[in-house]
Amino acid sequence: MLRKNIYKWHRTCSLIIAIPVLLWATSGFMHPIMTNLRPAVKMQSIPVVMPDSNQVKLPLQQVLKQNKIDSIYSVRLVHIDTNWFYQVKTSRRYELQYISAKNGNILTKGDWLYAQYLARLFLEGPAKKGKKMPGMEMPAGMQMSDGLDCCGEAASTVLNNKTGAPIEGASLITKFDEEYKSIYCLLPVYKVAFKRADNIRLYVETGQDRFAIAVDKNRAAFTAFFDLVHTWGWIDFLGKGRIFVEMFFTGLGFLTALMGIYIFFSTKSKKVKGNPLVKARRNHRYTAIVASLFTLMFTFSGCYHAFSKLNVKEKEILSVQHGFATSNINLDLNKLQSIVNKPIANIGLVQVNGKRFWQVYLVSGKKWHKNKDLMKDMAADAAVVTYVNADDYSVLKDGDNVYAKDLASQLGSHNPNEIVSTQLVTKFTDEYNFTDKRLPVWKINYPFNHKERLYVETSTGVLAKHTNDVELYEGYSFALFHKHHYMDFAGKTTRDISTMVAAGLQILMIIIGLIFYFKRRKQKVKAALVMRMEGDSI
Repeated sequence: MLRKNIYKWHRTCSLIIAIPVLLWATSGFMHPIMTNLRPAVKMQSIPVVMPDSNQVKLPLQQVLKQNKIDSIYSVRLVHIDTNWFYQVKTSRRYELQYISAKNGNILTKGDWLYAQYLARLFLEGPAKKGKKMPGMEMPAGMQMSDGLDCCGEAASTVLNNKTGAPIEGASLITKFDEEYKSIYCLLPVYKVAFKRADNIRLYVETGQDRFAIAVDKNRAAFTAFFDLVHTWGWIDFLGKGRIFVEMFFTGLGFLTALMGIYIFFSTKSKKVKGNPLVKARRNHRYTAIVASLFTLMFTFSGCYHAFSKLNVKEKEILSVQHGFATSNINLDLNKLQSIVNKPIANIGLVQVNGKRFWQVYLVSGKKWHKNKDLMKDMAADAAVVTYVNADDYSVLKDGDNVYAKDLASQLGSHNPNEIVSTQLVTKFTDEYNFTDKRLPVWKINYPFNHKERLYVETSTGVLAKHTNDVELYEGYSFALFHKHHYMDFAGKTTRDISTMVAAGLQILMIIIGLIFYFKRRKQKVKAALVMRMEGDSI
């Protein structure tokens, strides 16, 4: 009796979840394909160019005073072609200012221009001689004359490019939206749209010269499809109710698979040659038992993942920002160069344990590769950085580690002496994975709150991730059971194939199951019709 009821429940539940699982499996099958058919870009990082005294003629303090800037929150050196600028943040707001290191003039719309310069580098690589393309319209407030200074030259380099596709527009993105989703992590970024047949647009982070993502018509279409079919964005109007709907169907799918496994091992398959119904039953039986393991994995991890979202707040970027008075800033590049005794790639200004330090980024000994792909490599080079005291120019031993601890203490509100250990992370793992985007980061471990740990990015002062063992269980569940990261040892391609095989089996199982159901129903209808005809003839 129990077996008969389980068989009945299994059939009923299978019909209820057939369409939802088919939608999930179809979109899941397509996902690895689309992640490998991304819009082509020439590079995802730009080569390091070392500034020298001929290019950086004016000291930072002088150009700040010249422009009546009394304090800054950050500073870097950037270049547009051969013109160098101090990239400074003068408030806690988003936009950065660009001050010429040659004459101290402010580059009007500097961040807007630099975003376009970066986007073109990422998309097309360094400029080459060729046919002149139409430039963008000059924004309000910008003027250009025949006798260009370094700011005019920089603007002309961006707006009057001689090669590649023209740029349709560039806009600052400060919040995640339908296209630039929270899974991309980086904010603020610029969206730079190019006038091409594929409508490609690149998202770039000017504060770190960082490539975020490229979106073209195909990727946008698939993202929209995936949102509707896989993450069920079409029921967003339910709010958190959407999560309960997802939990219901994934939970029912898990129970249905368990019932199917029970039926398989508690019954035997009939062997009646020439009977299409028995053949359909056998096909479903053996296909389903192979697919059931993946069904359990997908539905369990999907349900757990949905449940974990019930108390998740809207994603926000947390960072530590300190203001530095112009009167206390004295940048001497030559002196820094003599202290570190290695080529300087860039500089930063941070506060470590209440003291001001120059972050001196040094040129790495590793060769730069323009084809480096973060999604495929899943790793980034560790920054070579030295911390030099801004007052007495003494070097802070193990400075990046010390700064990481200080950041964690401020971002996590814990005492530094409570830290158990620290670790520099340069590769994505099951815990800190590709969806977290930022590398390299420091992992800071604490002994309490289920072994709480913070991942901090010292180049930006940003909290990259905050997790503990409780959250880790869900993360491991989703990474291993849903995204097949247990195949990472064999590489991304093998993992993608594994995911597609598992999703394909779900599709096959459902189709064969539906064929069996409709054949069985047709036979029942036919039998009922025969009985009725026999009854009428009596």
